[in-house]
Amino acid sequence: MSYLKFKKSNIFFTVRGRGKEIVLLHGFTESSSIWESFTKDLAKKYRVIRIDLPGHGKSECVDSVHSMELMADVVFAVLKKLKTKKCLMVGHSMGGYVTLAFGGKYPGLLRGFGLFHSHCFADTPQEQENRNRTIAIVNQDKYSFIAQFIPGLFPLEVHKKFAGPIEKLIKESSKMPKQGVIAALEGMKTRNDQSGMLKTTSLPVLFILGLKDSRAPVARLWEMVSSAAYSDAVILRDCGHMGFIEAPKETLAAIRGFARKVL
Repeated sequence: MSYLKFKKSNIFFTVRGRGKEIVLLHGFTESSSIWESFTKDLAKKYRVIRIDLPGHGKSECVDSVHSMELMADVVFAVLKKLKTKKCLMVGHSMGGYVTLAFGGKYPGLLRGFGLFHSHCFADTPQEQENRNRTIAIVNQDKYSFIAQFIPGLFPLEVHKKFAGPIEKLIKESSKMPKQGVIAALEGMKTRNDQSGMLKTTSLPVLFILGLKDSRAPVARLWEMVSSAAYSDAVILRDCGHMGFIEAPKETLAAIRGFARKVL
């Protein structure tokens, strides 16, 4: 476990294992701890790097707006410190947005990348307005937002089954500073459309999507998958937005199999 100074702010990251490198990035209101069980497995063969993105987990806020490009710069700073030359990068949800921004800025550091319940599209005007409303809610009562947001990432019919993990996520996410929640929302609201990046990249891309995911546009799956020159796609029929909890064996196997191909 280590810290890096980035613009006078502490950024937390962990490194486990030896070999070719896999970078795992978490999503909005999460932390690198979501990857713990995956790391135990992957670190048997690879050097696994996990990073708490700004304002999340043990990392401090860097700015009032955490754009995807700014967070990509944070990831780059960590990899530079670790002397990483090439890696596979996998991002869950917002972490996928950061992965795309990283691929746009630092493609030479990637052997491939994965979008885990994530996508390449910018917010629509309606989605941007929804972000604004969410920011107003967080300003008034951050905990109430977290307590409603986290369960909404899972299909309603599995809430009872995953009550323990949901409660744990709520508890951990509630520790985030209000500034961190808002800075990430502001960054996602204004993020760039990365469709062009998918169309021009020569890097292999892994897509993991759940058919019951209300947060990622499954209807536009083919548009994304067919854009990349080389892609693997794993579609989880009964899964929502949290495959690392809802379908851990399947999603770990997908990442492990993709890593064998590209590393």
